[in-house]
Amino acid sequence: MISYQVEREIDPAAVADLFRRSGIRRPVDDLDRIGRMIEHANLILCAWDGEKLIAIARALTDFSYCCYLSDLAFDRAYQRQGIGKGLVDRIKEIVGEEVMILLLSAPEAESYYPHLGFEKAENAWRIPRR
Repeated sequence: MISYQVEREIDPAAVADLFRRSGIRRPVDDLDRIGRMIEHANLILCAWDGEKLIAIARALTDFSYCCYLSDLAFDRAYQRQGIGKGLVDRIKEIVGEEVMILLLSAPEAESYYPHLGFEKAENAWRIPRR
């Protein structure tokens, strides 16, 4: 049975392993950096199959106006089971209707997000990381 939990502390190695199983591009060999990514996010929601971490939504939000959903990753073995939708629905419930949720998609995942209720935005700008 799949369970969803808001996490306060989660093991960076478990998150890195999940990122590997998901195919998302993250610095999985730098556990210190993964640890900082977890430590400084203020909303982390995970999906578990028993003791196995199978999905994560990691976000930065003010809980009143905006939420940046920086990671939405799930184990490829659990795709097409509604887990991504479950994470997004729960994030929407937690942050509330007044909050806009924004995410940046990898090109290969762009067709997925409209199914979750996201609309494409053309007005984004970024300064790339080094």
